[in-house]
Amino acid sequence: MKILAVSDNRQPQFLISEFLKQHYGDVGLLISCGDMDPDYLDFIASVLSLPLYYVRGNHDHHYTNDTPGGIDLHLRTAEYQGVLLAGMQGSIRYNKADLQYSDAEMYVRVLRMMPGLLARRMVKGYGVDIFAAHSPPRNINDTKDYAHRGFRAFRWLIRWGQPRYLIHGHVDLYDQRIPRETQFLKTRVVNINPSRVITIEE
Repeated sequence: MKILAVSDNRQPQFLISEFLKQHYGDVGLLISCGDMDPDYLDFIASVLSLPLYYVRGNHDHHYTNDTPGGIDLHLRTAEYQGVLLAGMQGSIRYNKADLQYSDAEMYVRVLRMMPGLLARRMVKGYGVDIFAAHSPPRNINDTKDYAHRGFRAFRWLIRWGQPRYLIHGHVDLYDQRIPRETQFLKTRVVNINPSRVITIEE
């Protein structure tokens, strides 16, 4: 299955229905890794007739139970046509706003999800196909400025939960020479900001 993942930055061409149908007509699922306007996500999902799964970024304070629609993956797992998904919202705490967590707080949340990940890993060899997060793991695709540091807790999640992919946003890549993908143990960590297609093979 091809999965279209988006985060952080709107792309003008994604507001043109003909462009979406031509370039992403074979995609089967839409995932948002946060900091996305609900109207933007709704437009993409509607034009392509895709189910939406998402996590909130540190700027997504305006989300409600009805918008952006779809399924919130935060602290939960879901399955769509055989693809196993899980997710975690938010960024490292750098001020007093909501949707930010200390590393200790994120460890607690990762621990809540770990029994399910370990159980599936014992059966399938991996915890989930895709773990969607807003922030990256610490020292993997993150940056030196504090607001865009990754979580150490996610490195621990990868080590024991072993998702096939951990996809994230939050970090802008202005230098295209910087790699977007990093292999860490058995997990492919991918910065999908502003968009990326991930293909999940059976």
